[in-house]
Amino acid sequence: MNAPAISGPLQPVIRQIGLGDVFSAISKGFRDFARAPLFGLFFGGVYTIGGIAILIFLYRLHMPWLILPVAIGFPLIGPFIAVGLYEVSRRLTGGVPLEWKGVLGVIFRQRERELSWMAFVVLFVLWVWLYQVRLLTAIFLGFRSMSSIDAFIQVVTTTSQGISFLVVGTVLGGILATVLFASTVVAIPLLLEREYDFVTAIITSFKAVIQNPIAMLSFAAIVTVAAILAMLPFFLGLLVVLPVLGHATWHLYKAVIAPQGSQA
Repeated sequence: MNAPAISGPLQPVIRQIGLGDVFSAISKGFRDFARAPLFGLFFGGVYTIGGIAILIFLYRLHMPWLILPVAIGFPLIGPFIAVGLYEVSRRLTGGVPLEWKGVLGVIFRQRERELSWMAFVVLFVLWVWLYQVRLLTAIFLGFRSMSSIDAFIQVVTTTSQGISFLVVGTVLGGILATVLFASTVVAIPLLLEREYDFVTAIITSFKAVIQNPIAMLSFAAIVTVAAILAMLPFFLGLLVVLPVLGHATWHLYKAVIAPQGSQA
């Protein structure tokens, strides 16, 4: 007699989306920020303060040349910081009351769930990015003296070695950013909403990007440009840009992943 099969949770069903869904998600991101601005400013403020603290820390360590690479890599941790924003959007959409205790409680409970493993994924990619910058600096720039951010910018924009450093660094950084985006854009909100292991969530996230390359990569490009522009005024633009993009990511996730229980 055959033993009964043990079935696990249904695999997430990925839907086809287009550019219209991307712009709709961004529009809903603005709407959610307008409906719950204090939550958005709080989470955006945490992110902004973190960026400013890193800049001050690098100046104190007399490593101002690292400011530019760190500033470029800093948005990589945005998806994990945005967990609170996903929860706010989930509550707004589902008609669940918005209260600080409830939202923060959900965030703290993630340390006991699979979502906590995603922190290691995000931080590992950030570490690889910083290590890559150090390696490329040694290869292309050698022992040039760069005691300030101005000196670093001058070297990388006016010398052949510096331009090579920028080209190679941009290509490798773009690859890393794309890998991280593909592994987190769906995985993190999925793990917040449902009970899956983090490997399944990452695979699902990659599949969603592969099956919807134009829409998902367009969203990635919008996020990248918006984050870079938001950091120019001393990270202050992130107070608004981060919450809007965080809310938008939740709505994009809801567009590309069918409701729980749906069959492929």
